[in-house]
Amino acid sequence: MNTNQTSGPLFTWTQAIYALHAFSLLTGLLGAATVVGAFLTGWPSIIAVILNYVKQSDVRGTWLESHFRWQIRTFWYGLLWVGLCVLFIIGTFGIGILIAWLPLLIVGVWFVYRTVRGWLALREGRPMYV
Repeated sequence: MNTNQTSGPLFTWTQAIYALHAFSLLTGLLGAATVVGAFLTGWPSIIAVILNYVKQSDVRGTWLESHFRWQIRTFWYGLLWVGLCVLFIIGTFGIGILIAWLPLLIVGVWFVYRTVRGWLALREGRPMYV
């Protein structure tokens, strides 16, 4: 049996942060925005990352710390990859947009994967090993 506590205020905060990221992804899937654009610039994900940093000291030393690290890294590594795609497009004078859609699609799928995998692990009381 898992001994990690799957209730309490910190667990609820962690769930709320996953929910905010998921809401951004859903906005990207169902709205005019892209998944990548909604995840990186949508207010739910921006609020989620801010909450990660605000509550980070509260989860330090607990199993939830791994989820906060997972969530923060998902956002910043995604931003890095998208930034590299944009630089590629600019560096090729716009011609790169013809092939930049593929890495951007991969980043979008990666955002969905990281959000779903992390949230499922949280609900099962498992830490994220990054």
